[in-house]
Amino acid sequence: MDNGILQLTLSNPSGFVTGIRYNGIENVLAYTGGENDRGYWDLVWNFPGKKTKKTKGTLDRIEATKMEVVMQSDEQIEISFSRLWNASSTMSVPVNIDKRFVMLRNSSGFYTYAIFERLKGWPAVELDNIRLAFKLNKDKFHYMAISDDRQRYMPLPEDRTPPRGKPLAYPEAVQLLDPFEPEFKGEVDDKYAYSMDSKDIKVHGWISTNDSVGFWQITPSNEFRSAGPLKQFLGSHVGPTNLAIFHSTHYVGAELIMQFQKGEAWKKVFGPVFIYLNSFPREVDPLLLWHQAKNQTKIEEEKWPYNFTTSDDFPASNQRGFVSGRLLVKDRYLRSEDIPANGSYVGLAAPGDVGSWQREYKGYQFWTKADENGYFTINNVRSGRYNLYGFVPGFIGDYHKATVFDISPGSNTSLGDLVYEPPRDGFTLWEIGVPDRTAAEFYIPDPNPNFANKLYLNQSAYKYRQYGLWERYAELYPDEDMVYNVDVDDYSKNWFFMQVTRKQADGGYNGTTWQIKFHFDDKTKNFTGNFKLRIALATSNVAELQVRVNDFSVDPPLFTTGQIGKDNTIARHGIHGIYWLYSVNIPAASLRRGNNTIYLTQPLATSPFQGLMYDYIRLECPDSVSHITRS
Repeated sequence: MDNGILQLTLSNPSGFVTGIRYNGIENVLAYTGGENDRGYWDLVWNFPGKKTKKTKGTLDRIEATKMEVVMQSDEQIEISFSRLWNASSTMSVPVNIDKRFVMLRNSSGFYTYAIFERLKGWPAVELDNIRLAFKLNKDKFHYMAISDDRQRYMPLPEDRTPPRGKPLAYPEAVQLLDPFEPEFKGEVDDKYAYSMDSKDIKVHGWISTNDSVGFWQITPSNEFRSAGPLKQFLGSHVGPTNLAIFHSTHYVGAELIMQFQKGEAWKKVFGPVFIYLNSFPREVDPLLLWHQAKNQTKIEEEKWPYNFTTSDDFPASNQRGFVSGRLLVKDRYLRSEDIPANGSYVGLAAPGDVGSWQREYKGYQFWTKADENGYFTINNVRSGRYNLYGFVPGFIGDYHKATVFDISPGSNTSLGDLVYEPPRDGFTLWEIGVPDRTAAEFYIPDPNPNFANKLYLNQSAYKYRQYGLWERYAELYPDEDMVYNVDVDDYSKNWFFMQVTRKQADGGYNGTTWQIKFHFDDKTKNFTGNFKLRIALATSNVAELQVRVNDFSVDPPLFTTGQIGKDNTIARHGIHGIYWLYSVNIPAASLRRGNNTIYLTQPLATSPFQGLMYDYIRLECPDSVSHITRS
């Protein structure tokens, strides 16, 4: 495929991208390895029950068996590479897959999307990972950019291989002992240090500074990615590698394995994404290519949904619907009138329960951000049945409108004013943190200087991206666990951002118990009924949270979550995973005038990566007392 700006070479009939010729570079892709290892769609799958502990599933590079030119004109060309499920094979994934590549006239790039389809009666199957990957020419592309403040020159893949690199606590993290470029010596490289929230993955890629050429992946919409706007995905990392991940279990765990029952039909379109190449004259700073790529991203967003794709499975704008409304927050303990849900995220996803969008993967999701007055418009919604979901920064919990909305082509649904009433039983006695679904506001230590990523050394917003911060807890609290006094302590300085295990001298691990201390004065003598302890968790990994009040020896505890979560956020340098919200009744009789202590115990301890991150904790007094106090 050649439009005079670039030439795209694809293998026939397998549909692998084997070459991209652009601006005098014969091939911007890797020239080593096989032709199926340069640009490709792939997936990881399993038949239910077939997976062993030592494997993540079967990797399938999706080698197509049929090539067809589905559209060719002076303005565009679209080619299909398809593969039908072979029912006689016991080793093929029961999904029909059609990979599409589109090139337009006068376009400095190409588009690609894929149609996945299961028919009724097919065997059960599990899909772990669906992605599009490009491996670039490592002799040319050394500078990576994934956002305005996350870009840098990157080490070579050979730097990660022993003896030049030393694997650390898990294979993705490697300390660079003898890299080809001395500037990287001693750094830790880990692809998870460059993961991003889905809502922020719009453009990322690489620059060849010597050639003044950029290679970018532009994603104008995230409607086809799994699990909503806060789901984290990999993007670009050492290779040089450029990924579009449409579905993965990262930062969620096994709950997000796509599970299809025997006989279950399904169809979903992943993409299109735009692979954009740009260049500057040699005298222009090549790093400015990033800004041009951002401008192109805005152009692509304005063109979404694309009207040039030939598949009926990708509907144009006039075949989609629109939903609008206003979200307000009702919290009479804060304000007598409803509060506009400024900055809230509002979205349509498959019908489900409160917060179910975090674990939803078979359908499409459409999210937008409300303005300062709470007004929102969700554009270009595919036909289908949806619930409305939302969450509001500054307030705990999830909004959910259980009404099922049937969106049809051209429909325009106005919902008017919607009111979210977050969980609340009484006035706030004290609170720790900010309800924003992350642990970013808490104390994040400096990394061990021997295991740093230089990109994040002077960026407080990304301190949590450093390797080994779980080990810093025991260094800061060598003998006793954290004690936090709500009357004098500052959560940004005194609340460690993750409750992790403590390594022992014999190599084993112990659980940890944190204490929250607070004081009640004589006014509390009128308190009856239950106080309410709200605990919002930003993530959990094979952990349990036990709550006790004023007596650490009580067994069973007043409350326990049981074992929850397999987010692996701690090991993967995250600051949030799946959101959990718990409300714990604390009998007034268990509290006393004077000093009180709440004990938060995480007892499970077989790994350094087990633990919790808190989003927000609040103690509310009983409602009757609140009103007495207020009057």
